[in-house]
Amino acid sequence: MAGASGLDEQDMGAGAPETPSRARAPAKSKAAEGGRVVRTRDPERTKASILSAATAEFSARGFAGAGIDAIASRSGANRRMIYHYFGSKRGLWLAVLEAAYERARTSELKLNLESLSPEDAMRRLVTFTFDSFIGERTFINLLNSENLHQARHLKESERVKDMHSPLIGMISAIVERGVKEGVFRDGHDPAQLWISIAGLSYFYFSNIFTLSVILNRDLASKKELAARRAHVAELVLNALRLPPQAATLSALGSDPAQRT
Repeated sequence: MAGASGLDEQDMGAGAPETPSRARAPAKSKAAEGGRVVRTRDPERTKASILSAATAEFSARGFAGAGIDAIASRSGANRRMIYHYFGSKRGLWLAVLEAAYERARTSELKLNLESLSPEDAMRRLVTFTFDSFIGERTFINLLNSENLHQARHLKESERVKDMHSPLIGMISAIVERGVKEGVFRDGHDPAQLWISIAGLSYFYFSNIFTLSVILNRDLASKKELAARRAHVAELVLNALRLPPQAATLSALGSDPAQRT
């Protein structure tokens, strides 16, 4: 694939990868007879270095703008080595996307929300999602670029779909506990709820510069971030909560004598 992708497909499958000329994460070495140093390859370390460099380059320039030569320069690898490990520029881009999603989903699953009350668990998830966008625009930039391409690369990934099943299950479990405890309304679609949680934060940060100008407010300031975080959490919780009268009746139970 040539052109916008910046990929010379003739370089693909050109044999074993060459030793990097100036790798930032050099391979291990050992002394041999006669004082000669023999360098040994560390494939996992090399792949991680390439992936890190590609993440930075794709985030800064998008899929179309990023170049394999620039990624090679950042990582200290060479073009043939990149193609050896990732197959193509599209393969490398997909690996970057999958790694970004994996970092986000893994962090969410470590929140231990099962130990919190339904309201506290949902508030924690919402505020964690909001805070995950503060300062770090890599994920936003990657998503913006992939959406420009209508997710044509992400469609090839089964891993990303699998990553989101536990997240949706976790949200569903929180809502179900809230319904049983009489604090949340029934009938919520956990997937729709997740879209709302992510969207309320994503829109704010993806448009923070233009919104700051339009509203004449520094939306990146600590004061504005705290206000927005609290607003988003309350908005989601208010959408889930039972109306006050219904919550009172739920707490009293079904015994008419308790309602007098």
